[in-house]
Amino acid sequence: MLQPIVTSAQIQAGLCALKLSNRPLCVHSSLRSFGRLEDSVKTVVEGILREGCTMMAPTFTSHFDMLPPAGRRLERNGFDYNNEQPSTLIPRLYTPESTLINVGMGTLPRAVLAMPGPRRGRHPHDSFSAIGPLADELIRDQRPLRVYAPFDSLARLDGWIVLMGVGLTRMTLIHYAEQRAGRELFRRWSRDRYGEIIESQVGGCSDGFERLRTALAPLERAIEVGASRWRAYPAAESIDLAAHTIPAQILRSFTARIQTASVVTMQCVVVRWRSVLRDCRNRQRSRLDVW
Repeated sequence: MLQPIVTSAQIQAGLCALKLSNRPLCVHSSLRSFGRLEDSVKTVVEGILREGCTMMAPTFTSHFDMLPPAGRRLERNGFDYNNEQPSTLIPRLYTPESTLINVGMGTLPRAVLAMPGPRRGRHPHDSFSAIGPLADELIRDQRPLRVYAPFDSLARLDGWIVLMGVGLTRMTLIHYAEQRAGRELFRRWSRDRYGEIIESQVGGCSDGFERLRTALAPLERAIEVGASRWRAYPAAESIDLAAHTIPAQILRSFTARIQTASVVTMQCVVVRWRSVLRDCRNRQRSRLDVW
């Protein structure tokens, strides 16, 4: 039996039911989750914009990656300096006018960049892009060393995160919460429009983000649109709550290991936990994503 066709009017109705009309939204989506859409991704984009919302999406790309300059092979940087190679032997020069985007980012972010006049951040690796009345205000502060500035703007403007048929592992805002909790972000390198080498902050692995589901549940609003399960979270409250929860998650994880470990392993775990705390205090390159 064929599923009903989802229209842009239903997208609008879903946003209205969640009380998100006329708000800035960071949207993460799976088009497959809807079942059938009236006009593919255009249905979703038009529904969001017609409801008066500004839509922001991550538009990450590795097309501008290059190896680090001499003396910047940072330890614990999530980068295999001996085996990883840039995507091209001739480094491209990044500008916000670029439409290059990684295939794995999905259909909706590509659609944002294909719209007339999108606003894309000045970040050569982990840019965010937006369309709608508040696009410039959301994006304009993003810089190579302020990768998550758009989330500051989203929170200030009373914006929300909307997950359309995807889980918390797609919720980029949690990377910002990790940073707020004390994690020093990874670094990558590229060239700007003038050919100068620039260093940028980037996020890390999101595999552990589903562990925050219980903590974030009190903030969640949910609805089904077609076959797609939507979950929405207020940006400001989610950042604060996740940043508060992440260190506690780490502590519980280490405590569980200690309870089941041998004496030798316990000693290793304690040493590791002390190292994490020391790195947090000193703002060194700590890997808080072990949780």
